[in-house]
Amino acid sequence: MPAPCQPHLCHPQLSAEQTSAEQTPSPKEQEWAGPEALCPGWLEDEAPDGEVPEDSGDPDCATHAYELLQSALRQEGLPHTLDRSTEPRTGFGPLDMTVCILGSPTSFLPILLEGGARCPGAMVLCLSPTWASRVPSETSPGAWSLLLSRGVSFEAGGHSVLETFVPPRRANYVTGTFTTGGPEGGWVGELARDLDCPTGGSVPLAHRLEDPLVTRWVLAARAGLPVPPTLAFVLGPGGDLPTDPVAPGVRLVRLEDPQGQESLVQEEVGAFLGGTAMEPYSQVAVRPAGWRWRGTGARSTHGKEEGAAVAQAVGARLCGLQEEESVLLEALVPTARLPAPPPRSPAPRLPVALRICTLVCRSWGDRPQLCQVACGVGRAEVPVRHGAALPQGLDSSLQQWGVVAPGQRQALATRLQGAAEAAMAAILATEAELSPQQRGGARVHTDILGVDFLLACMDDALELVALSTNSQRCLETCLLAEAMGRGVGNPPGDLPRLLAEALLHRAQCHLVEGKDILLIGAGGISKSFVWEAARDYGLRIHLVESDPEHFAAGLVQTFLPYDSREHRRDEEHAERVTELVRARGLRPHACLSYWDDCVVLAALVCQRLGLRGSPPAAVRVAKQKSRTHQHLQRCRRGRPPPAAFAVPCRRLQSHGDVERAAGTVPFPAVAKLEFGAGGVGVRLVESAGQCHAHAARLWRDLRDDADHPGIGLGWGNAMLLMEYVPGTEHDVDLVVFEGRLMGAWVSDNGPTRLPAFLETAACLPSCLPADRQAQLVRAALQCCLACGLRDGVFNVELKLGPGGPRLLEINPRMGGFYLRDWIREVYGPDLLLAAVLVALGLPPVLPARPVPRTHLAGVMCLDSEHGPALGCGGGLEALRALQNRGLVRLNRLFEETAGTGEYEEPCLSVACNGVTRAEACLRLLGLCQALGIDSPRYPVEYFLSHFK
Repeated sequence: MPAPCQPHLCHPQLSAEQTSAEQTPSPKEQEWAGPEALCPGWLEDEAPDGEVPEDSGDPDCATHAYELLQSALRQEGLPHTLDRSTEPRTGFGPLDMTVCILGSPTSFLPILLEGGARCPGAMVLCLSPTWASRVPSETSPGAWSLLLSRGVSFEAGGHSVLETFVPPRRANYVTGTFTTGGPEGGWVGELARDLDCPTGGSVPLAHRLEDPLVTRWVLAARAGLPVPPTLAFVLGPGGDLPTDPVAPGVRLVRLEDPQGQESLVQEEVGAFLGGTAMEPYSQVAVRPAGWRWRGTGARSTHGKEEGAAVAQAVGARLCGLQEEESVLLEALVPTARLPAPPPRSPAPRLPVALRICTLVCRSWGDRPQLCQVACGVGRAEVPVRHGAALPQGLDSSLQQWGVVAPGQRQALATRLQGAAEAAMAAILATEAELSPQQRGGARVHTDILGVDFLLACMDDALELVALSTNSQRCLETCLLAEAMGRGVGNPPGDLPRLLAEALLHRAQCHLVEGKDILLIGAGGISKSFVWEAARDYGLRIHLVESDPEHFAAGLVQTFLPYDSREHRRDEEHAERVTELVRARGLRPHACLSYWDDCVVLAALVCQRLGLRGSPPAAVRVAKQKSRTHQHLQRCRRGRPPPAAFAVPCRRLQSHGDVERAAGTVPFPAVAKLEFGAGGVGVRLVESAGQCHAHAARLWRDLRDDADHPGIGLGWGNAMLLMEYVPGTEHDVDLVVFEGRLMGAWVSDNGPTRLPAFLETAACLPSCLPADRQAQLVRAALQCCLACGLRDGVFNVELKLGPGGPRLLEINPRMGGFYLRDWIREVYGPDLLLAAVLVALGLPPVLPARPVPRTHLAGVMCLDSEHGPALGCGGGLEALRALQNRGLVRLNRLFEETAGTGEYEEPCLSVACNGVTRAEACLRLLGLCQALGIDSPRYPVEYFLSHFK
């Protein structure tokens, strides 16, 4: 029996110094433990021994499945399903969401219940092939649409309803129990094959996931994870593997015919058993591999020294194979044994095995996200199979194993998360290389993945060894662990929520495909992401743009050149645009604008076309800064009322207005353009004289849009004088649907270069504690609702001082600069998609409890300060090379210098990420110092100093 990992030899983060040494078991104890004491406890599941329901005359087992559902609902303390099947439900349209779960009523029940709470009626359970039909797709030649004529839909409060749908209801997302050998495996796979909507899994993909050789190659070669040393004999070409697979720890031998291969088998087996990879191990297992063999228990174990017996066992297994199947000879890797405190009882301590089960989902932005971990513990000589033991948590399991220090356990949990997510990323990348036929359809992906690990001791350090993947068993194990926690009063975990959000998000992405979006205003290079996103989401963009030569003309479905730069005539423009749209025969499903200058025009066009959007009057109030604050000052209902967030200000159209404003607005004050954007022309003024001077310069230099496009001069160059508000500056990006907050993200801005207020630096997530962020979000929401902004994606700029939040301005459109990109990177959701969904009349599904995946810190670059370093100094090329390697994030704001002198705008945002905010800031500072972005005139270290 191997000695325990010694503390001084373990991974430094996983030192076991706090534990005492464990005595090596005596020979008698070893004999009692049996010859399989080193069995790792991770062998595949045996065939189930449970009772099989008798044939009740129901050919598709729908009655039995329905009874199982009722039993499961009773166990959860929920009401039974209400049968309304005799009252057909009608009225489903192209924008109604349907997430269809095929097959088992119990495997997905918590997800169905959570989805029903988030989107009542959207989750539908199909228990029988007679409840659904396949018809040729109208949008995807060669594919099929799944129509539901009957199903169990889930509502808020745990209610479920058996319904019939007339006409049949079209599925927007489909998944189910694709496991092989189950009672519903055949019809589930057939219904889900070659669909035109996103499909979470298929029988072909389940076969790949259940083939230990295929997944072991992917885990080792693509994910770079340790796997048990494996020698595989494959019968036939092995179509699921590359021609010449190379993976650390895995050797593959192809055999055309198992007959007459005895010498080759003996040679390969001898080389494997005597190789360096097998030196730490004393036992091996021989078993057939392939999806057909899952759960059969067909395996034998041998000592490493029994070379002849091992070769004979391999040869015997080869005789029973079908083409594309294999025989695996693999090392039995024992669970790590750590020094542990002396047992409370003098009875001998037996070797035990630990199986770590992880569940990962394809989350926002197609990124793998670890949802839950559950561990199975059992006797070492009896494999710990899924369902054979009650699951327990990772932290308590590690404590039981002797990992005493919390920091060590957290380090292992972090490594486990990275390994599980890397495994799914590798699986998804491999699937992307398959043909639609190999995947089971063009829209098929693995959206929920189980990955099993073993905690081993390798080179005297703890190591996570990846064992296998599966499509269903880890889901069932983790949902069982979730239910057990609720049974002892633990708060609901995140698993059902995360999976329901992922499935609903996929369905919403499918809903927007092919929708006609009328977009008002293209914007500049900073909005280039719009065209790429439109292609990825399948949107048909019809663009109204003032510049007839705009680069986006060739990137959209329809280009409608129309000069609307004089926005004081937006009522007239709206009539002309509406006529133009109708003359082209366009029937847009939604109309919106991401460009600040065009938000009022977009609202007016929406109104004329009968499309959803904020009222033009509300957008006008938000667009004109002085009107925003003056309107809020009159809103005195609420606790606190919106008036509490308003700031005293006065409109300036002449020098006489400056004198009158100086009598009511205290100095220091802030003077800026009434309809401005990008911080251009914003200045701190200490006196009326300074305000006069600044206004004179601005009114002379910035007269109309031609002087500086894109900063609101199409509305005129009126100004306002507002009280200076001390405190830290923050952006709050909101998603609001029918007055209800759907999502909010808070970012922090660094100190500006006074007297100007041009942005210098930012970070996401916010440094603020949760309660202070909540203050900002509530203030931003109240201000938007008070102005009449009840539907849309809005960017709100606020200051936060000791007395709470104060409003700077409301931008009645999606946040600009880098914000959309950063929020996607840190949290996952896409503000652009959210804006489209709201405009279509659909409440966006967003994370109920967003958790940052990383930290970002960024700095703005100016051509006047950084042009030489970025241009002829080669800095920009270096940054692009770093971006290609994923080491920085660049957001180009302008292709050419925008403005000069005091009217200059940033040209580039440069950001670095990190596990912590401090790490992100440190990386960014080092980069800026190396490239010459940091200087005495532009002190990046000072700009970042506020992010603590």
